[in-house]
Amino acid sequence: LIMSPAMWKWTCLVSHLLLSTTVSPLARQQPPHPKRPFITFTGEQAEGNFNHLVVDERTGHIYLGAVNRIYKLSSDLKVLVTHETGPDDDNPKCYPPRIVQTCNEPLTPTNNINKMLLIDYKENRLIACGSLYQGICKLLRLDDLFKLGEPFHKKEHYLSGVNESGSVFGVIVSYSNMDDKLFIATAVDGKPEYFPTISSRKLTKNSEADGMFAYVFHDEFVASMIKIPSDTFTIIPDFDIYYIYGFSSGNFVYFLTLQPEMISPPGSTTKEQVYTSKLVRLCKEDTAFNSYVEVPIGCEKNGVEYRLLQAAYLSKAGAILARSLEVGPEDDILFTVFSKGQKRKMKSLDESALCIFVLKKINDRIKDRLQSCYRGEGTLDLAWLKVKDIPCSSALLTIDDNFCGLDMNAPLGVSSMVRGLPIFTEDGDRMTSVIAYVYKNHSLAFVGTKSGKLKK
Repeated sequence: LIMSPAMWKWTCLVSHLLLSTTVSPLARQQPPHPKRPFITFTGEQAEGNFNHLVVDERTGHIYLGAVNRIYKLSSDLKVLVTHETGPDDDNPKCYPPRIVQTCNEPLTPTNNINKMLLIDYKENRLIACGSLYQGICKLLRLDDLFKLGEPFHKKEHYLSGVNESGSVFGVIVSYSNMDDKLFIATAVDGKPEYFPTISSRKLTKNSEADGMFAYVFHDEFVASMIKIPSDTFTIIPDFDIYYIYGFSSGNFVYFLTLQPEMISPPGSTTKEQVYTSKLVRLCKEDTAFNSYVEVPIGCEKNGVEYRLLQAAYLSKAGAILARSLEVGPEDDILFTVFSKGQKRKMKSLDESALCIFVLKKINDRIKDRLQSCYRGEGTLDLAWLKVKDIPCSSALLTIDDNFCGLDMNAPLGVSSMVRGLPIFTEDGDRMTSVIAYVYKNHSLAFVGTKSGKLKK
């Protein structure tokens, strides 16, 4: 679960409420008194914002990624263990980092901002990635946060040079008979030559193994990665792909993104920059990333467009919602929050909407697009490729629900937007976070707002 620093309190509370729901039947029968105080936790240092939070679904323990700290908390927010991650001498211009080779840039004490926090259940460890040294990661034992490993010898160990806490998202794909994979998606901050925007990495059993975080496949011509072409930055100098959320479902890994595009407004001869929210899909087993497809997503209510993605969460439909959506209760549903418009990424408008998408319907749209492209219709239509009119190539083959691409017609974009179903709007206090789950066949969503309020 990724959240903005201002939202950590409500997220901690929601995590506690969800845990209480699973372990205490009495809690369901006795709703809390309206004046019951929030359970809160305050960090050790005033300098440290909280960046990320994950909950161990087996124990209820909470792991909190902060500036220069990783905390392990009990389900009632008592500190169990603290692990220091910074500060240390660094300079963001040092590449490779000075821990690998001498750097001529001046080194200064630098905070380590937690950028990614994941629980690796299979190996009972926490993956904590920070902003120091171009984004290296620690592997910490879940029990006591003892450092099991900290790979930093190879360029593959540096995952992202961006310092913002919401700049990296990771999804673990687990296997019973082989090493797991870690799909990493990151903003590149103008350095596409250093960092792929999406890649799949090896998660070795041994936390100190030489192959930890190595690309799943890499040869002279092909690798398990997507890089933004340098040419793109000549058209949009501040171009980047911002990753809001990620998850796996079925045979695929998905990321929800926000990215700039240049469009020509109706009746205008000049282009202007807007932001488009897109869902990116990759096959779990695609080592060459030929399956990369992205599709624009958005929401509309009463003629108002909501196009700037703020947050998302994957849940099941549940029996009651499933009937109204004409899907099965176990079908995957995306709960999403969008703010109004397309133009203000950094200063989103307060008007926002909570919308839901049926994942199967998005996949059907992707399949339609793949089928038309492999019939030779249209172009690849990706905004971040400088040449947008690369034609689709015709090939005689069957495109089924699990098609994973060939070394042609990739990467591929879908031009028409998939619209979500708006279920709630907020005009004055922008929604910024969402989680959802099914309780007694009902779908419940918890939404956090810019001012720190929690809506159920």
